[in-house]
Amino acid sequence: MSLGLQQVLAAHLPHYCATHRLDARRTRVCEHIQQCRTEALGGYQLTCDRCGHDQSQYFACRDRHCPLCQQRASQQWAERQQRAVLPAAYHHLVFTLPDTLNGWVQLHPDVFYRALFAAVWQTLKAFAADPKRLGGQLGMTAVLHTWGQTLTQHVHLHCLVPGGVLTDQGSWKAARSTYLFPVRALSRHFRGHLVGRLRKLFEAGALCRVTAADVSARLDALMAKEWVVFSRPCEHATRSVVNYLARYSHRTAISNQRILAMDEETVSFRYKDYGDSDRQKVMHLSHTEFIRRFLLHVLPKGLMRIRHFGYLANCCREKRLAQIRAAMAEATPSEPETVLHPSGPEVETWPCPACRTGRLRVVAELPPRRPGGG
Repeated sequence: MSLGLQQVLAAHLPHYCATHRLDARRTRVCEHIQQCRTEALGGYQLTCDRCGHDQSQYFACRDRHCPLCQQRASQQWAERQQRAVLPAAYHHLVFTLPDTLNGWVQLHPDVFYRALFAAVWQTLKAFAADPKRLGGQLGMTAVLHTWGQTLTQHVHLHCLVPGGVLTDQGSWKAARSTYLFPVRALSRHFRGHLVGRLRKLFEAGALCRVTAADVSARLDALMAKEWVVFSRPCEHATRSVVNYLARYSHRTAISNQRILAMDEETVSFRYKDYGDSDRQKVMHLSHTEFIRRFLLHVLPKGLMRIRHFGYLANCCREKRLAQIRAAMAEATPSEPETVLHPSGPEVETWPCPACRTGRLRVVAELPPRRPGGG
């Protein structure tokens, strides 16, 4: 069996739990990952119709933190989003939460993640509505990430934004240049809006685990620093732009392909060093530190990490996109440039790994078997 997060947790989570307390949410996520595609979840018994080869196929846990489950979820999401692609230039923006707020995020994760989404959208919405800029309604799809390449806490939003607005008159107005909005102005507006929102949340009691003195000192210090918003036009063809965002939509904190080795003391994994010309390097962490870093990125239950805003919001998307396409003289959305894999393979069409000529077919359903069970 290849090495992955499932094997690391199976080998070292008991030791970690002996010295660290896991809340119910993190305990459940770890259980899901360890049970994924194992007999604990049940599955199907498959038999080849030509050579008689037998094998078991177990169900996936479908937890959004599980690296085994997210590739298919990403493909399915991209297929659904293709219908919303516009024949327009797209822009990729990244809004990052300052790392000095990381401690507060761990105390109030749900509050901070929602505040980040709101501050980013209000910033872009205000710039788009300004008659001196575009003067209309913008659309945005945003994806929350909480990690850096070395599994440290790095909270940021990846945003995909069509380069134009829907005006009050129902017309489409495209951005006038290759950039969407001035980055420095965006950064300062985002800083002011998020800091102001955090002050109001504290006054309303939503940040009850943070002291008043800490709020005043830390937020004042943040206002004195320059923030940086990343922004660039997508170099990909318009028709493949959703596939571009799908690379970010269902990522987990670490993929199984990045985990290279594990022994009794350490876990080794590959990472990209952005401070050294994006070179690939290997990091060695104790299994305790590796698990601690992974658990930093378990999201609160029910939190939506992919959200749509403006004319891409679910409540009005169909109507608004029809208006935009009519204004752009586009009767239908562009066909996807890249053909995606099917949303899920049919077991009856799986090739037999033994004879390579027959087909595996379901012959029985396997009930879940818990460890220690009969």
